[in-house]
Amino acid sequence: FIKRVSMQIISYIKEDWRLRPWWMSLIFYFCIYMTLIYMPFDIFYKPVETDEEVWFGFTLHGWYAKLTEPLHWLIYGLGAYGFWRMKSWMWPWASVYLGQIVIAMFVWNQLDPRGGGVVSGLISAGIFCLPLIAMVLARRKFTG
Repeated sequence: FIKRVSMQIISYIKEDWRLRPWWMSLIFYFCIYMTLIYMPFDIFYKPVETDEEVWFGFTLHGWYAKLTEPLHWLIYGLGAYGFWRMKSWMWPWASVYLGQIVIAMFVWNQLDPRGGGVVSGLISAGIFCLPLIAMVLARRKFTG
């Protein structure tokens, strides 16, 4: 039974993977992971004392982080739904969110003691520019 169900799930994922470009499927499945696994852990299990959330490169700690987690959860949930159904509203908002990540990667490397400074920030931001550019150019893929 478990093997049959596993094979059906794998078959479904393979079919679903072909519905969008590979990089977009990666983002979609990342959103599913964040929505169903990581964010519930983060919100309901992780202690407030160790909690951190990053917004535009600024790291929030403790209760400030805990109080913004539901917003991250909502963003990932909407992202999962939008990519799953390839909703037309998803294209601009995914691009905006990816742009925010590009900014955050640069800013975080400047502000956080764990960051690597300007060069590391430019490299990190540059890496995330790739999916941002791909998303901006993918407008016609979103029709749902």
